[in-house]
Amino acid sequence: MNSLKGTALNTHSFRRIMHTLGISLTMSIALPANSWADTPTTTGTTAPTEKQYTASEVIGTSLFGDVYSDPSKWQDLSVGNLFNKGWDTPWASPPNGEGGAPRQGWLNAYDGVFYRLGLGIFGYSNYQNQAAYSGSVTLYTPLNQRFEFRSDIPLVDSNPGAPGSGYQTNFGDFQITPRVILHETTNTSHAFDLTFRAPTGNSANGNGVTAITPTYNFWTNAWKGLVVRGGGGFTIPYSGNIALSGARSTFNANLAAGYYFTPHNYAPIIGDMVWYLATNYTQAIDNRAPSSTATVSLAPGFRTHLGMDWYLLGSVDVPVTRPQPYDYLVQGAVMKVW
Repeated sequence: MNSLKGTALNTHSFRRIMHTLGISLTMSIALPANSWADTPTTTGTTAPTEKQYTASEVIGTSLFGDVYSDPSKWQDLSVGNLFNKGWDTPWASPPNGEGGAPRQGWLNAYDGVFYRLGLGIFGYSNYQNQAAYSGSVTLYTPLNQRFEFRSDIPLVDSNPGAPGSGYQTNFGDFQITPRVILHETTNTSHAFDLTFRAPTGNSANGNGVTAITPTYNFWTNAWKGLVVRGGGGFTIPYSGNIALSGARSTFNANLAAGYYFTPHNYAPIIGDMVWYLATNYTQAIDNRAPSSTATVSLAPGFRTHLGMDWYLLGSVDVPVTRPQPYDYLVQGAVMKVW
């Protein structure tokens, strides 16, 4: 405004010039793009307007909407914008890493990424010729791009009880885990989990304990089909039948590496075929027992796409240190992605 005050133009001339400029500007905006241009030219000076969602739309789309067909709905997230990006946007399935590997979960390996799926897991362990069984359901339910719940529902835990008492078969300890994506790019994902364990089981099965487990976990794929994932955290029991169940405070760590040999569309049977090896480390850090026991186990496993977003998973976990909590643990799972 101030720059117009010192001009030599009279009022009438100034108005005619401005009127001519206004007509020219209006015509340039209204005219269509050049007919030979396949797509409009993007100057980069203005960003496309993002759709604004209500809270119910964000949650509903994350849980039940189409989150797979349009990769552009996914966006990078970082620790720097942890509190102001991703919370008001529906979750969208992240793209494959630059190596081409999909973001998928494995048995006996930390997650590192978000999913929308459910799986049923069956476990069989053997210790000194005594068998134990377990059956559970796990659900991953994202609410937005930053936050999801993991729910572990232990339908049955069965193992030999005291001499002469036979098998003890009971419901296990229910666990729910709020999960937050800390940082995510095409190649990597970093998450923080906080698991809350409720004492819904029986101490005869090592349950009936209230505990929290904070865990950092990551996933990465930068070269071909190779995926490396892992993390670390602590399990802290603080209430319930701690002494009877034998629960202890522990430091936990996991490192797993696997290679994808086939693409997704090789289903049935061999789509997304991955073979991996997971290493788990658990170190007791309390004084509830005379020794600070450390356990290291190796767990080779596989995952494959059966078709129509159904998957088959398997793993065998073998402790390589003593004392051993079991001789081996075999797990199998059927998974459905929706």
